Amino acid sequence: MAKFWNFVFFQLGWFACVMGAANQQVFWPVIGTLLYIAFYIWRSSRRISDLRLIIISVIYGVSADTLIANLGFLSFQGAWPSAYLSPFWMWALWALVASTMNSSLAWLRDRPVLGAVLGAIAGPMSYEAGIRMGAGAWGVNGQVGGLILLGLAWGAAIPLFFYWDRLLAGSSLSKNQP
Repeated sequence: MAKFWNFVFFQLGWFACVMGAANQQVFWPVIGTLLYIAFYIWRSSRRISDLRLIIISVIYGVSADTLIANLGFLSFQGAWPSAYLSPFWMWALWALVASTMNSSLAWLRDRPVLGAVLGAIAGPMSYEAGIRMGAGAWGVNGQVGGLILLGLAWGAAIPLFFYWDRLLAGSSLSKNQP
């Protein structure tokens, strides 16, 4: 049942942040999403490794989105904290994605090729949906190039997140050994 609720809260957080960005009102959606992330970590049996996975995943996501935006393929509503970085509401969405790795997306753990394929398809589709809802726009260099770059970024993200999760869980276990 926990996987079901993780999926539901992921969808609610995604929709709230995207609609908030489209309406230039991201404060409460981001706060709500971050509260869910805090609750997720608090309830986790692997708090430290889950927190580390979320942090490293957010860094990956911010880097990928920022690069794609600065290359002129994508633009976001709500440029806070900087016009040169992806917006904070996108950071919250990357944290949400990381929270699914050990819950609703755990079934992909030992299927890296399937994870890459699904990431390469679903990731760009979610950006397209967000753009159609008004949370961003395709940049001056176009939609096709943006979708390709997002597909590459997301195709790499899902297997990488599982790989990092294994490393982080292993390092946590080895620290607890006598």
